[in-house]
Amino acid sequence: MPATLTYPGVYIEEIPSGVRTIVGVATSITAFVGRALRGPVNDPVRIQSFSDYVRVFGGLAEMSTMSYAVQQFFLNGGIDALIVRVHRNGTKAILNVPTSAGSLMLEAANEGAWGNNLRATVNHNSKGNIPPATDPDEFNLEIEELVPGSTTEVAQKESFLNVSRNAASPRFITTVLAQESKLVRVQGAVPTARPDPGTTNATPNSGADGSAIQDAQINPASPNKDGLFALEKADLFNLLCIPPLDRDTDIASSTRDAATKYCSDRRAMFIADPPSTWNDVTAAETGVSSFMTRSKNAAAFFPRVNIQDPLKENRLITFAPCGAVAGIMARTDATRGVWKAPAGIEATITGARELSVKMTDGENGRLNPLGLNCLRTFPVTGHVVWGARTLDGADQLASEWKYIPVRRLALYIEESLFRGTQWVVFEPNDEPTWSQIRLNLGAFMQNLFRQGAFQGQSPREAYFVKCDKETTTQDDINRGVVNIVVGFAPLKPAEFVVIKIQQIAGQVAA
Repeated sequence: MPATLTYPGVYIEEIPSGVRTIVGVATSITAFVGRALRGPVNDPVRIQSFSDYVRVFGGLAEMSTMSYAVQQFFLNGGIDALIVRVHRNGTKAILNVPTSAGSLMLEAANEGAWGNNLRATVNHNSKGNIPPATDPDEFNLEIEELVPGSTTEVAQKESFLNVSRNAASPRFITTVLAQESKLVRVQGAVPTARPDPGTTNATPNSGADGSAIQDAQINPASPNKDGLFALEKADLFNLLCIPPLDRDTDIASSTRDAATKYCSDRRAMFIADPPSTWNDVTAAETGVSSFMTRSKNAAAFFPRVNIQDPLKENRLITFAPCGAVAGIMARTDATRGVWKAPAGIEATITGARELSVKMTDGENGRLNPLGLNCLRTFPVTGHVVWGARTLDGADQLASEWKYIPVRRLALYIEESLFRGTQWVVFEPNDEPTWSQIRLNLGAFMQNLFRQGAFQGQSPREAYFVKCDKETTTQDDINRGVVNIVVGFAPLKPAEFVVIKIQQIAGQVAA
């Protein structure tokens, strides 16, 4: 509001410009759901390197196909990942710390045999016990995680000074461990006496990794933000990978369908792995129709890749390709943009030593029209992704969402505009607001046009933003609705390159 004019002079009034910059969202945050050695359960954790994965989830494990997929993701150019750990019948290790009035029970922060390497050490040299002052409830606690197989080598250590068994103390042991420790928690009630000085080891074999996971852990019958649906706790993800349940067991078609449906709800894409039974082109050709429900928010890649397994003397072992493909998508987004197909001679599969099935051009031509993307091996180029179709991209479906980059660009624009127009809610539904909407959305689309995301030589040919009385009628206004229409001309990949060659006939002398 303008200032009240009371005295002769100059008054300054700042007028809002109406510019509300829309920032594009990330395009390649990849969510992984599967089994791990350790780490939070049913709680998505964001990591940005495989070193982060090793620190939080324990690194490569023979039982964990997810660990290899995450390794391949970062090896191929991935930057951001969300890890959702699930388990089946895993248990937490328990440390029984004796006191004069029972035992203080400490449990590992999460399930797994890793907790059997924990050790607790107690001393009474706390601040409250420096003579002449004494505090019979206060003590120091040190938690050590030993290197597996060692009784002296420490992998990591946590120290908690001046903690108390008294619930009224600001250093109450239960609260301190819950908020500060990554290794242990207090189980049950705290005894009426502080722990005795000394060192306590975990009860032998009390922590267990559990048995091989099943589809029920990934796609629970009654989801409560667990399994795949633990991603409800995450703000954003763009790609979803669900590696095989174990090295010999694929996820079920129903789980693939649930993952695709969830990706549709979250404006993301599901990268589907080929079943282990697809050991040749014919098996893939006949099996793709019953593989899963076709969707514009899913893409499948065939065949699997053979990589060196450091846990198997670096022998070649066959793994699902989802992690490597997601990494290539992230790499392509960073170097070329989400509108560039993550395929071609630049889309090399780092870490792959060979493919489980080697295809000819003719065999590739049998799978491509079915919407199945092939991984190929070429001289000099090596192993590359050689397809960029969604599962809705079979020729017979004639879908407008045939290509992965077109679909991913649309999802990127949708998510960016969804987040960037929150300010419109409860604004006056009339031309001043509509003009601001056109200004801000138009600036966002113009920036994409300048980066080469759309077809066309001019903005008019490349995109449009409409928000006026044509899109929002008086009835819409009465119902509190404002309609914004955004259109764009997507770039489609040059999937087939045709070169026509003609001889120039010499002129015949008359």
